[in-house]
Amino acid sequence: MSSQAKLSATERFELISRDLDEVLGADIIKAVLEKEERPPSAYWGTAPTGRPHVGYLVPLTKIADFLRAGVEVKILLADIHAFLDNLKAPIELVRHRVNYYRHVLTAVFRAIGVPTDRLVFVVGSSYQLTEAYNMDNYRLCASVTEHDAKKAGAEVVKQVASPLLSGLLYPGLQALDEQYLGVDMQFGGVDQRKIFTFAEQYLPKLGYKKRAHLMNAMVPGLKGSKMSSSDNSSKIDFLDTPKEVSKKIANAVCAPGEVEGNGVLGFVRAVLFPIARLRVESEAMGTPVQESQGASRSFVASDAPKGSMFSIVRPEKYGGSLHYSSYAALEKDYVEGAIHPADLKKAVAEAITTLLEPVQKLFETDAEFKKAKEDAYPEDTPVVKKKKEKKINPRFAHLCTKEEGGTAETEEEAQANRDKEEHAKAAAKAAKKNADGAEAARAGVEKVQLS
Repeated sequence: MSSQAKLSATERFELISRDLDEVLGADIIKAVLEKEERPPSAYWGTAPTGRPHVGYLVPLTKIADFLRAGVEVKILLADIHAFLDNLKAPIELVRHRVNYYRHVLTAVFRAIGVPTDRLVFVVGSSYQLTEAYNMDNYRLCASVTEHDAKKAGAEVVKQVASPLLSGLLYPGLQALDEQYLGVDMQFGGVDQRKIFTFAEQYLPKLGYKKRAHLMNAMVPGLKGSKMSSSDNSSKIDFLDTPKEVSKKIANAVCAPGEVEGNGVLGFVRAVLFPIARLRVESEAMGTPVQESQGASRSFVASDAPKGSMFSIVRPEKYGGSLHYSSYAALEKDYVEGAIHPADLKKAVAEAITTLLEPVQKLFETDAEFKKAKEDAYPEDTPVVKKKKEKKINPRFAHLCTKEEGGTAETEEEAQANRDKEEHAKAAAKAAKKNADGAEAARAGVEKVQLS
C-alpha cells in the first residue's frame, strides 16, 4: 500500500504545506484532496542558465513531501525562459544545459532519497512553440498592461538600465505554463510571488482556472544575500570538492548569535533538518532510504541519543558534542552563544560533503553525465594545451625515434646513433687540434729559419 493511501486528506495537505512560507489558494488543493478521485498535480520550474548549486536542495527537499502526499510532480526545464533571460546564453547552449540539469537533478533527487520514477521532466520548448500556446501568448499580450508585466517580473527578471522586451514576456509565459502542464498548483520561492498573483489575475481572463501557489522561503547565500548561480563565492556547486566546500563554508557570513542573513543557519533549517526528518520518517513508515543515498547517511554522531537529527561534534574541553532533534533547539543555543560559529560551520561542511558524495560518484562513473557538463559549460572545461610539434632537421633524423619524429626504430638505436655522432665529433675535434698544432709548429720553424 502506498504511503499516501494511509494518510487522510487533512494529513496530506499538512504534508504538502508544512515549512512553506506562504500558500495561496489552499482551498483549491483541499478540494482536490477531499472531493476528486485523482491525485493533485504540481509543477516546479527552473531556467537552465548557470550551474545548479546546493541552494536547489531547498525546493527539491520540499518536493519529497509532495511525492509522499501523493502529488504528481512535473519538473519544468524552462529552456525558452532561460533564452529570454537577458541573453545569458544562446539557445543552442541552453539546450545542452537542459541535458545537464536533467542529469544533476536526477542525481540529487536520488541522493536525498526521492524516487525519480515518480517525477516527470518536461522541457519547455516541447509545448511552448506550439500554435495553441503562442496564440494564448498573443491573447495574454492583448490584455496585460506594460505596468503589470514589468511589476510581475520585478523580483525574478534581471533589472537593467535598458531592459529587453523578453523581460515583459516572462511572467505571461510562466502563467501559461500552469495551463499547458495541466497542474493544480505551482511551487516556487517567495521571490516568485508577484508572478504567481499575476497568473491568478490573468489566467481566468483567458477562460482558464486559477491555480494554487506554494512558496518556500529564500535561503541566504554564503555571503548573506540570495544564493546565486552567477556568484561563485556565494554558492556551493554540486561538484565542489570537500576542500572547496569547507573553504566556502569557512568564509561564509555566520555572525555569532545572529540568525538574520546567516546563510549557514539558513541552510541547516531549510535543507539539513528536512532531509534528516525525511530519513527518520521514511524509516518509521518502513521505507528506509537506500544505503547508497546521501539521505541515509545520518548527520548525527555515533553516540547521539535516539531521535537526534543533527550533531555538532567538538572536544570535551570545549563542552563536548551537541545533539539536536529540532532546528528550533539548535537556533536557540546559537542565539544564546552555546554554539560557536566555527563549530557550526565544521558540522555543516561535513553534512554537505555527505550529501554531495553520491552525486559526485555518479558524475565520475557516468560518461554521459560528464559529456553533458562539458557541452553545457565549455568555459569550465580545462583546456589541455597541445604539445608543440618538434621539428627535426632531416640531417639529424637518425638521432631521434619515430615517436619523436625521427627515423630510429628504438630508443637504443637512436642512442647508438647519438654516441656515434659524439665519437665522430670528438675525433674531428682531435684531428683539427692536431692539424692546428702541426701548422703552428711549421710556422715556428719557418720563423727561425728567416731569422
